[in-house]
Amino acid sequence: MVKNGMKLQAFEAARIRAEKVDVEQNFRILDALYKEAAMLGAFPPADPLEGIEVKIRIAKAVNNVQKPDQKGRRRTRPK
Repeated sequence: MVKNGMKLQAFEAARIRAEKVDVEQNFRILDALYKEAAMLGAFPPADPLEGIEVKIRIAKAVNNVQKPDQKGRRRTRPK
């Protein structure tokens, strides 16, 4: 059980900063994931534009969400 969350977060942040990035290993992992997806038939898709309408609707909805101001009220958008 975590008793001091701030201490844990500081420890995790320090550990992440200390880790070295191995670009070659990351590319090998990406290549292996691509090959596995292709082997399973999940990639590349037969029709790349399949479901694009849904993605566009979701993107429009997400982009129209207004951020609250510091008092928690919705900001009005300038016209």
